[in-house]
Amino acid sequence: MSSFTTPLVVTPMPNGREWELRQPFEYYRTGAENEVIGVPAGFITDFASVPRAFWAIFPPWGKYGKAAVLHDWLYSIEYKDSRKLCDDIFYEAMTVLDVSLWARLVIYRAVRAFGWTVWNRHNRAAVKALRVKFKVKEQQ
Repeated sequence: MSSFTTPLVVTPMPNGREWELRQPFEYYRTGAENEVIGVPAGFITDFASVPRAFWAIFPPWGKYGKAAVLHDWLYSIEYKDSRKLCDDIFYEAMTVLDVSLWARLVIYRAVRAFGWTVWNRHNRAAVKALRVKFKVKEQQ
C-alpha cells in the first residue's frame, strides 16, 4: 500500500503565503510503479492553491496537506512530463491520508480543470534549473 514514509517538517516563509521544507519528505508508491518520490529540503510550497473564497471548506493546509506538498513538487519538476500523472498521484496520496471521498473528488476535479494554468506557465529553463538544483534524475 502506498504511504508517506517521512514526516512533513516545514517553516513559514517571510511572505506569509509559502512554506519551506526543513527536511526531505518521501512518498512511497506501490503497484505498477513501486517507487519512492522524494521532495527535498529547501523546496518551497504553498500547500493547496485554493482560492481564498473557499478556505472555509478547503483551507490550504487541510488533512490533504502532505498530498498538496507532493503535488506542488510534482508540478514544479513536471514529473514524467505528465500533468495527468501528477494529478492522479495527488488523488492517490489524498486517499492514503484518508481524505473523505467527496473532498478528494472536488479537489481532484479542480486540479484537473484548472491545473493547466499553472502547468502551462512553467518556464522550461526554470524547470530544468530546479531539477538541477535539487539533483532530480532524468525521468522516463
